[in-house]
Amino acid sequence: MGRPRKVLSEQAQKDIVATQAVIDDKTKDVQSLRGMRDTLPQDQKYWQFIYSKLIPIVEAYGFSRIDTPILESTSLFKRTIGTDTDIVSKELFSFIDKNGDDICLRPEGTAAVAKAYIEHGMFSEVQPVKLYYIGPMYRHEKPQDQRFRQFHQFGFEIIGDRSPILDVELILLVTELYKELGIGTPNVEINNVGCKKCRTEYKQALLSYYKSRRYKICSNCNDRLSRNPFRVLDCKEDRCIEAKEGAPNFVDYLCDECQGYFIKTLEHLDALKISYNLNNYLVRGLDYYTKTTFEIWSSNDKGGKHALGGGGRYDYLIEDLCGRDVPACGYAGGIERLIAAMKENNVVVPEKKKADVFLAHLGEQAKIKSLILFEELRKEGVTVAHNLSKNQLRSQLEIANKSGTRLVLILGQKEVLDGTIIIRDMDSGGQEVINFDKIPTEIKKRLEKLNQTHKEVNL
Repeated sequence: MGRPRKVLSEQAQKDIVATQAVIDDKTKDVQSLRGMRDTLPQDQKYWQFIYSKLIPIVEAYGFSRIDTPILESTSLFKRTIGTDTDIVSKELFSFIDKNGDDICLRPEGTAAVAKAYIEHGMFSEVQPVKLYYIGPMYRHEKPQDQRFRQFHQFGFEIIGDRSPILDVELILLVTELYKELGIGTPNVEINNVGCKKCRTEYKQALLSYYKSRRYKICSNCNDRLSRNPFRVLDCKEDRCIEAKEGAPNFVDYLCDECQGYFIKTLEHLDALKISYNLNNYLVRGLDYYTKTTFEIWSSNDKGGKHALGGGGRYDYLIEDLCGRDVPACGYAGGIERLIAAMKENNVVVPEKKKADVFLAHLGEQAKIKSLILFEELRKEGVTVAHNLSKNQLRSQLEIANKSGTRLVLILGQKEVLDGTIIIRDMDSGGQEVINFDKIPTEIKKRLEKLNQTHKEVNL
């Protein structure tokens, strides 16, 4: 039989609870805020892999990078996104600063890029201007699966032309990017939400449809009907999805110009053999969208829970900001959601390159000389690992062995005095003493030989 379980007294239990409360109070400042998270070293490989694919592709398409401030005027997003959208009415991280200005953390990138286009006089550049960005965005929404209060997006904007071929170029760029990142051919959902004239007529038809169905939709959508009825079509509540079956379609209310624009867009997609699904109820959660709207979904997202990103045309945004008629289109994709899709698709991401050489030392003078040698080798393009905090040679060699480094340079007190260094081959165990000054040349020669042998073995 085991020992009888010790029963704590009531006072002991109270003491434990009190102690835990003190611990919790002391550690609350060393925990991430709700909806925020750290990107740890083991996940950095996904981010680096995305950047390594994204930047060459988007720049090959003629885009130039732009970085906008994280802090912007709150009015910028109220004017562009719309005061009746959830982003502005519920999710902005806005506050009054010490100068009394109403500012916020940017919730999305398009409005900020449009502001930069106006502020820096890009009207005078060759149109269209093609810009891309990568960075954090902020929304004060309920943290849940793949939704964070700080999240990251990449975005592409084409400003200064209204041709439908540019909408198609964006879709082609995005689908090719996702293929390059290993998640296969994504699903493209597309719709046309018309111009100001079309939207006015469709809005009335939508309100008429839902007039007798208010009891069938959620309380949030009842509120949206009076503020932004298009958002009712985007609700993910089961009852609202069911209620929209039979709702009027945008396409049926398009004017002749918008109909022609949509037909050309689809013809271009067909010519490029880009598959798509016509989604008559696809709307975007931002007021500035006109005509083409589209979303990109992972082919593995069977539940239809998380779009990888979305975009479309926003021909009135810049005009609303500065009065000049400047058409534009764009796309924004979520990086966290992309990484989740990559993991679901078992995408193999390259690991961090192993060091070519491990630099071991013994003694204080050897530490100093090791740093000098480290810099010499780094400038010669040799990847070097080391651990200067370790003093014992044995522990350093164990680290070198675990890291898979093929060559180890050993520099001790004797070698410092003699002007020499020891090269150890970790595979054979053999080692050799050579002149310290010959190290860069000798290391490059040996690495080249090892690489050649490795290639021949794999043939």
